[in-house]
Amino acid sequence: MSEERNNLYPIFLKVKQLEVLIVGGGNVAEEKLTFLLKSSPDAKVTIVSPMFREGTIELAKKGAVTLIEDSYKTSYLNGKHMVIATTDKPEVNVQVYMDCREQQKLVNVADNPPFCDFYMGGIVTKGNVKIAISTNGKSPTTAKRLRQFFEEVIPDKIDDLVKNLNDYRKTIKGNFEQKVEQLNEFTKSLVEKQE
Repeated sequence: MSEERNNLYPIFLKVKQLEVLIVGGGNVAEEKLTFLLKSSPDAKVTIVSPMFREGTIELAKKGAVTLIEDSYKTSYLNGKHMVIATTDKPEVNVQVYMDCREQQKLVNVADNPPFCDFYMGGIVTKGNVKIAISTNGKSPTTAKRLRQFFEEVIPDKIDDLVKNLNDYRKTIKGNFEQKVEQLNEFTKSLVEKQE
C-alpha cells in the first residue's frame, strides 16, 4: 500500500486585495471570521445570513466586514474571489459549492472536505514570519496542537532576524544568484546541528 501524503499547495493570500464571502451567521461563521481577521486584520469580508451572533457583530465592527441580513442568493457571489459556506443546512452549503464551481470561485464548505477547494489550516505568526499547518483536512485538532507547539518554540525575536537579514540583503552587490549564495552562506548556521 502506498503511503498517503498531503498534496495540497500552500499559498499566502493578500486578502486585503480580495473579496471574501462567508455564508452563514452561526458559531462556525464566527469562528472562520475570527481566524481570518486574526491572521489578516485587513481582510475584506462580506457575511450573508438571516441572523448574526452578537460576537460576529462585534468582530465586524473591528474590521472591513459587511453584514447582510438575508438568505443566500447566487447574486451574492458577484465580485467575490473566495467563499466559505458555514450554514447548518447541508442543502444550502452544497448549493453554494455548486454555484461557486459554476463560476470558478474558490470555495470551502466547513467540515465537508469533498466540497472544499481549500482548507483554513492552523497558523503561527511571529511578526513577518508566518507558518501555515495542514493535516489535509483530516484532523483540525492536530493542526491546532501543532500551532500551539510552534507558537511556543519559535522565539518572538525571529522577526528581528528577518528584518536584519532583509537590511543585509539590500547591501549585497551582484546578481540574484550571487545574493542568494551569500545569504545561504550567512544563514547556514541557523540550521546546522550543534555537536
